[in-house]
Amino acid sequence: MLIPSIDLMGGRIVQLVQGEKLKLAFDDFEYWIERFSKYPVVQLIDLDAAMRQGDNRSLIEMICKRLPCQVGGGLRTAEDGQALLDVGAKRVIYGSRLFGAPEEGETRRHKVIRLEFAESLKKELGEEALVFSVDTKEGRVAVKGWKDSVDLTPEEAVTWLEDSCSAFLYTHVDTEGTMQGFRMDVAAVLRACTAKQLIVAGGIKEQAEVDALDAMGVDAVAGMAVYSGAMEA
Repeated sequence: MLIPSIDLMGGRIVQLVQGEKLKLAFDDFEYWIERFSKYPVVQLIDLDAAMRQGDNRSLIEMICKRLPCQVGGGLRTAEDGQALLDVGAKRVIYGSRLFGAPEEGETRRHKVIRLEFAESLKKELGEEALVFSVDTKEGRVAVKGWKDSVDLTPEEAVTWLEDSCSAFLYTHVDTEGTMQGFRMDVAAVLRACTAKQLIVAGGIKEQAEVDALDAMGVDAVAGMAVYSGAMEA
């Protein structure tokens, strides 16, 4: 299944290369909402919130009223996720907050994956509402808008978090926005690590890749290929 992506920055729909270089920008929301209205789910990411540089909340609320969206970007608490669900998000995406040293009051059960936090999200929001984002740069889990990383492989992250969410979103940051193709071997390894829905992103350039991933039981997020016209949506 193809999941089109809407990335928001500064009040526009944007596409970045490897999460850094601005490549494309659009402000014709009606056009893209209409284009994506046939899809069962659309991925909506607030890049400003992810980078702690403000937010695009009014746009998110508008789009969630028009399209079935899973929404992410800068979610830090269960209340953040609930607020998005309350305005129409179908699911919410948590990423960086799942990783790092435990905070005050938490046990040191695992120094990198915040399992207690993951379980608290499941308890408060429900497993079906949760997508956990596991993004990697150079083989390690990337956090904080992909600016930092933790000493953890995506396979380890998925295995530890398996019981707390309904789906995993994996982004291969090294190829994100490059349209160089997604690594099928990575998808195969991750597919073997979890029974939950697996969604991958990062470099997808053509429908044939989406079809190959679908045959593996893996869904695909595409952004650059769709917005550049290389792939029909």
